[in-house]
Amino acid sequence: MKRWKISGLIATIVIILSIPLYLLKEASITSQADGIQPKRASVFVGSTKCMDCHKKEYDKWQGSHHDHAMGVADDETVLGDFNKAVFEIHGVTSRFYRKEGKFFVYTEGPDGKMGEFEITHTFGWHPLQQYLVPFPGGRLQCLPIAWDVREKKWYHLYPKGPMDPKDWLYWTNAGQNWNGMCAECHSTNLKKNYDIKTDTYQTTWSDIDVGCEACHGPGSLHVKWAELPDMARPRLENYDLLVKTSGLGSRKLVELCAPCHSRRAILGDYTHAEPDLLDSLLPSLLTPELYFPDGQILDEVYVYGSFTQSKMYDRDVRCSDCHDVHSLKLIRDGNDLCLQCHRADEYDTKEHHFHKKEGEKGEPIRSKTGEVLFDVGTGAECVQCHMPGRYYMGIDYRPDHSIRIPRPDLSVKMGTPNACNRCHVDKTAQWADEYITKWYGPGRRRHYGATIQAGRNGMPGAHKDLVRVAVDPLYPVIVRATALSLLKAFPGEETTRAYELSLMDDEALIRRTAVEGLNVAYMKRQAELISPLLYDPVKAVRIEAASKLAGGHSKHLDYNEQEVFQGDLNEFVGAMEYSGDFAFGRYNLGNLYVALKRPEDAIRNFQAAIKIDDLFYPAKVNLAMLYNRLGKNNQAERLLREVVKAHPQMYELKYSLGLLLAEQKKYHEASSHLSSAARGLPKRSRIHYNTARSLDYLRRDPAAEAALMRALELDPDNMDYLKGMAEFYLKRKRYEEARKMAEQMIDRHPSNLTGHRTLDIIKREQRGSD
Repeated sequence: MKRWKISGLIATIVIILSIPLYLLKEASITSQADGIQPKRASVFVGSTKCMDCHKKEYDKWQGSHHDHAMGVADDETVLGDFNKAVFEIHGVTSRFYRKEGKFFVYTEGPDGKMGEFEITHTFGWHPLQQYLVPFPGGRLQCLPIAWDVREKKWYHLYPKGPMDPKDWLYWTNAGQNWNGMCAECHSTNLKKNYDIKTDTYQTTWSDIDVGCEACHGPGSLHVKWAELPDMARPRLENYDLLVKTSGLGSRKLVELCAPCHSRRAILGDYTHAEPDLLDSLLPSLLTPELYFPDGQILDEVYVYGSFTQSKMYDRDVRCSDCHDVHSLKLIRDGNDLCLQCHRADEYDTKEHHFHKKEGEKGEPIRSKTGEVLFDVGTGAECVQCHMPGRYYMGIDYRPDHSIRIPRPDLSVKMGTPNACNRCHVDKTAQWADEYITKWYGPGRRRHYGATIQAGRNGMPGAHKDLVRVAVDPLYPVIVRATALSLLKAFPGEETTRAYELSLMDDEALIRRTAVEGLNVAYMKRQAELISPLLYDPVKAVRIEAASKLAGGHSKHLDYNEQEVFQGDLNEFVGAMEYSGDFAFGRYNLGNLYVALKRPEDAIRNFQAAIKIDDLFYPAKVNLAMLYNRLGKNNQAERLLREVVKAHPQMYELKYSLGLLLAEQKKYHEASSHLSSAARGLPKRSRIHYNTARSLDYLRRDPAAEAALMRALELDPDNMDYLKGMAEFYLKRKRYEEARKMAEQMIDRHPSNLTGHRTLDIIKREQRGSD
């Protein structure tokens, strides 16, 4: 029954750092933090305090997207039509209007009931503007109907069909909650202040928008210094500002932007004093939900995860090399932006891009209905080939910042998108690849996308390339960490060695991923490998190590390690409770309390996760696992049936349900689910073996024998399978076939007495039948 218990399907909430040089790093980071933050008393004073001395920068910032990130709804900030405007979709008629100087919408609310809601805040500025509605418990909720600024019309963010009011993404539920989903990156000095006990918020900010101190940190000490007469100003580190923003290389500058411009899990309020990025957040890896196998953007990931894959990032190109950090506008237009570094006579030529430039004669690319999709000259723009983007929130175009060479050959092999077919919608990837070969030759560099895809698909032997990528420092860190995470599906000596080596990596993300994935058979050995990371200077690594050692593993820690472990575990609980308004936060707490043998606390947190998001199936699966341990199999069965019904293609879950039903002696249903799982996961020998056992109970001999034979084909040395086959033949008095299986047991495992004993039993029964 251990096989069906899924204990860590989505470990989305811990962080990362390195171990090998952690003592040196800790000293170095402490030193850096002391230098950056000479005094801890600095507080936020507001952007207007910066205006007099930094007028040029302040003027650029005014009117920017940061300036308009959020605002109180009034005549100046509201862009949408509230002049008794009507919007109809999904059979619902919504009305936008004003009353007593305030802004209102009449639309579907909680439980799908129509009602009037006051809009108190604006959210965003261009190309769309959203609106926030207050609800009890300190909540602000994002209305799903947004204003299209360019077309000057209302539109729905989810136009495909009506949404169930119980859905996590329904606008009055957690998926559209401003406090937890959006607030931290649209206001300055945001404190979420979520109370997990009362399920309420008391969210605060110092500036409602993204002001100066959102990047530079609290400025009171700097302002105090600046207000002194010129000759009286002492020489201070970074002018008494908490955050250094000038003279930085790519990594440091990019990580200043990453707390907002990344897809991530948050570990707590951002204080600007964190020495390492992973002290405050955990970047999302290249998962199937977010990225294509080759690392191109799929869902909205906010740049960091894609840019850190790029050659530009590796060559020390920074955000500020292309974007003005105050106005956020591009510092140059068109190809001139790229020609700051790339030679115009080599790259801004038809011999390089093979496309007509703007103004040259030609035909635009049109849709089937005749609509112009791309004008003549589009193909000569660097960004069109090297930064193809996608639309999010319906109308917001976001370029892919991995800045890659078009690879239609990967599209042919893996189904990934490519820049050529983004424009040439009437052509195939094969057509595009033929032109790339014609223009640039047949050579193609090996790409990590093939390795990632093989790992995602569980292809036999994929672990070898995953190990190669994971331990190679020449690959981007996010790619290495992704390869390392995929190795969890390939247990074995090579995987274990890769994890052990990665525990000593310089990169925090690699260390944290290794801690999460490491799973050796002996608790003492596991504790010996992970315990040094309890002292890691990076929070994400520390708390992941503590979470991994919770329960029986912690008994193998010495006295000093126990004390550090408890502190780190408290940090982990604090980080998860901070995200207790998300299903994953409560899910991780549930897993922790299972390990600590606190079942009532575990059940409470799993149930809270399900209440937050009924579609978050890992919480249901692990709650079912816990119910099974507690002997509450009816509750376990109900939860697993819900999950299997919602996800019929998730064969691992069908396998779990089949094993549970078999344990309850419901063999007919068990065999159905197990057989389906075996068809869906044909390379999993243990599934075939357990399917055979259920079919054996039902006396479905041919099917049972075939399933056992398939298990042996996949793993011919497995003692369980050999013994199972021998017993199958013995029960049916097929003694010669049973004898052959027993002899194979002895031949392949000569020191294991099981084979000898089985052969003796067969001989006795055969003699007795003669």
